[in-house]
Order: sequence, then C-alpha cells, then structure tokens
Amino acid sequence: MYRIISGRWKAKKIAAPKNFDVRPTTDFAKEALFSILENTYDMQSVSVLDLFAGIGSITLEFASRGTQDVTSVEMNPKHTAFINSTAAELDMSLQVNVQRGDVFDWLKKFRNKKSFEIVFSDAPFEMEEKKYQDIISLVLNNKFLKENGVLIIEHQSRMKFSHPNLTDTRKYGNVSFSFFRPNTEDHAAMDITE
Repeated sequence: MYRIISGRWKAKKIAAPKNFDVRPTTDFAKEALFSILENTYDMQSVSVLDLFAGIGSITLEFASRGTQDVTSVEMNPKHTAFINSTAAELDMSLQVNVQRGDVFDWLKKFRNKKSFEIVFSDAPFEMEEKKYQDIISLVLNNKFLKENGVLIIEHQSRMKFSHPNLTDTRKYGNVSFSFFRPNTEDHAAMDITE
C-alpha cells in the first residue's frame, strides 16, 4: 500500500495485491524528493522515465502532479498490469506509458531515441553495485537526459557512489537519492576516445 502525496489525487491510497513483492518508496522520502524536483522543474511540462517502476508509486505521483509524459519500465507483468489498471482507474492513461521489459535491455534498445528531463531509477536494493554503475552509464551515455535533465538513483544509504556527474546525495533513513547531471559535450567526446 502506498499513497499519492500531492496533486489531483492527493492522499489517495493505492493498495496492491498482497502477493506482490515490492518496496514502494516511503512517503517521507517521496515527499522530500518531490519537494526538490518541484523547486527545479515545472511538473506539467517535464517528461519522465521511471525505471524499475514496480507498482507505480513514483509514476502515479508524477501523473497526479500533472506530468503529461511518464514512461514506466517494469519487467514483472503483474506489476505492469497493475500500473495500467490503476492509471486507467485514476484517468491517467493518456499520461502514463507502461513498457514491460528488463530495464537494461530496454535502455540498450531505446538509446538515442528520446530524452527526458527526469530519469528515476529504483532498482532492487539487493542489486550489485556494478549494475547500478551500468544504469548510470546507459542513461548518461545514450542521450536519455536532456541538457537540463537529472538522473536520480534510489539506493540503500550504505551504498556510496563516486562518479564525475554526481552532484548530490540526499539521505532519508536507510534510503538515499543520488543525483547525476547529464554528460556535457566535453564528457561525451572524452568517453568516445578513452
């Protein structure tokens, strides 16, 4: 169970079936994250990519706040069906585009096709650090971020990233969000020649 914190569906509780193995972002962390994002972006005009979307806690939060273009990538067919049916029930189907697939394969397949202001990744906490680094590389090196964009990785607080594009990490109990800026042309040029 999670709730939508703000926007059109403020305080709406979303209950997933009991057999779903998910860990939605806590209200406390989600509230803090959206407070940061709303100070930087106009929620109505951004496009968002939600990786490892789970049962849609972040996707539906954006849609509730008026974001018209949210792409959610999730591998579990029960979870994608749940996001689709919940979005339909809340009249958000036109805002939410759910893609079923493995996040790594999806990022490889759609590289350089579309850019987003916000890319959010909430991978399973037990995922090894190398795979987190793979996500960062796939997003930053394949034009998934617009020039003013941000990649946000949700991870266990005990994991620490070191990366030239890392701009900030905010800790909320055992959950942290790390923020990465897009590659500049110089970085991209450097990556190719290395």
